[in-house]
Parts: sequence; structure tokens; C-alpha cells
Amino acid sequence: MEWIKKMLEGDKRACAKLITAAENNPDEAEKIIREIHTHTGHAHVIGITGPPGAGKSTLTDKVVKSLVDEGKRVGIIAVDPTSPYSGGSILGDRIRMQDLALNPNVFIRSMGTRGYLGGLSKYTKNALKILDAAGYDYIIIETVGVGQSEVDIVKIADTILMVMVPGLGDDIQSIKAGIMEIGDIFVINKSDLFGADRTATEVNMMLDLTMDMERRPPVVKVVAVKNEGIDNLIREIKSHIQYLEESGQLEKRRKNNMKLEVVELIETELRKIVISHTDKDNKLDGRVAQVYSKEKNIYEVRDEFLKAIRKDN
Repeated sequence: MEWIKKMLEGDKRACAKLITAAENNPDEAEKIIREIHTHTGHAHVIGITGPPGAGKSTLTDKVVKSLVDEGKRVGIIAVDPTSPYSGGSILGDRIRMQDLALNPNVFIRSMGTRGYLGGLSKYTKNALKILDAAGYDYIIIETVGVGQSEVDIVKIADTILMVMVPGLGDDIQSIKAGIMEIGDIFVINKSDLFGADRTATEVNMMLDLTMDMERRPPVVKVVAVKNEGIDNLIREIKSHIQYLEESGQLEKRRKNNMKLEVVELIETELRKIVISHTDKDNKLDGRVAQVYSKEKNIYEVRDEFLKAIRKDN
């Protein structure tokens, strides 16, 4: 494929074309990923997540500029919410990082969630693989900022920055229920505001109570809009990368994520098979009627369909 050849040579336009093709056509996406697979696995993936209003886009902008100043190539996937009414997306992250888009060593892609839960887009993984194959040293994924449900980032990122800010009411409430466990580095943004020290103290206390002490996530205070504390944050990111490589956790984490992805792909194909059987001649509606009238229970119906699927396959 000509676009793949150009992408591997560093053509940003080809990169954009491939991501668009992968978004719009599942069959095309599979062809692309099959062909570029051997070129992936080199980029370090940083996930930036946290509640709305935490300043994730501004923080992303400053982190990327710092990495680019070191001579690194950085890809950015910024996930924005999709309107349930128009189906469109605000794509505000691209507007906030407009000056970065002109940098030859930076690639920015905004993606709408299109109703996909978990803080990411359904197509984020494919875009990530394309940018990885394109030779970017770092790929930063900024999640949509939906709060407690955006834990999908843990399935694709090597290093996860959990961004908090003071003044959001009960700070700890916004990072409980599974969110606390996924952070590798906790970033207190807008730390020049009143309550920043309290927020940092609360996060540290929560870490003391909940975390495995093999590696205690650091808590870093920054003021992204003023570019304060960014150098320290970059040091912590590199320290985490070093820890992952030396401890073997990087390989372990990536293998586990690949396992999850394979299972998801298998589930998708199995779902298609199940739907093709249950939709045929309205069989499912008939079985549901039998369950409703208490002629059968749901497990009997399940077993009948599975028996029929095994017979046909």
C-alpha cells in the first residue's frame, strides 16, 4: 500500500490518511494493522487522564513542547466528546494546541468518542499503532475527561498521568472507584491556586492506604499554563520508563494489553456469529416469549442457541 510506504518514510499526510481509513472502514483497518505490525512497539505511550477542567490539554501542550525541545518526535491523540444530537465533536484540543500542529516533529489527531465509553475512542488503538509504526518516540493520549469511567486508558498506555486540580469540591471523590489504581504519576495542576497543598496531601494519604509499595507513584505539582514544574514532571516520566524497563513491567504490561485486545477481537467475531443465529427467522423473539411465559428459563435458551451454533460450525 502506497500510503503505508510514505508513512514509514515520515510523511505526516500519509499518517493522517491511514488513520482516517482505519476509522472509517474496519476491513481497511485490519489490512493496515496487519501490514504495519512488525514496525510497532517502539514508542512510549503516555496517557493523560483526569476529571473535566483539570487542564489536561494545557498540560499535554507543555509536556509535548518539552519533549520536542529534546529532539523527540511526538504523536498526540486527543479524544473529545461527541455530541449525542449532531454526532459532531468539538475538537477543542486541536484548537488549544494549534501552534504544535505546525511543528514537523509533532502529529496531532483529534478523535470523537462517537458514544464509546471509557474515555477513549473506539479507534484509538488503531491510530496509536499507526503513529507507533510512523516512528514517533512518544505518543500521548489525552482522554475525554469523563471522570470515574475512563479506565480504558490502562489497556493501551505505558505511563498514565492522573491530573488533578484543587477546588473541585471533594477532590478524592473524583479519583476513587478504580481511577486511583491506574495512575503511575499524579499531577496536581494549577497548583498556584488555594488548596493545592491540601489536594496533594489527600492524594498522598490515599496512595499510602491503597497502593502496592513496590513503586509508589509520585505526586507532582505543576502550573501548566505558566510552564512551572514541567521539567520535574518530565523527569518523573523518564524515571517511570526506566522503572518499567528495568523491572520487566513494560513487557508484562504490554503483553497483558495484547492479550486483552486479542480477547476483544475474538469476542467481536463471536458476537457476530451469535447475532446471525439469534436474528435468523426471529428465533430469539420466540425464545424470549417462552421465557416470559415461564415455559423455559434463560439458561435453557442459552444452551439451545449454543448447541445450534456448535452444530453449524
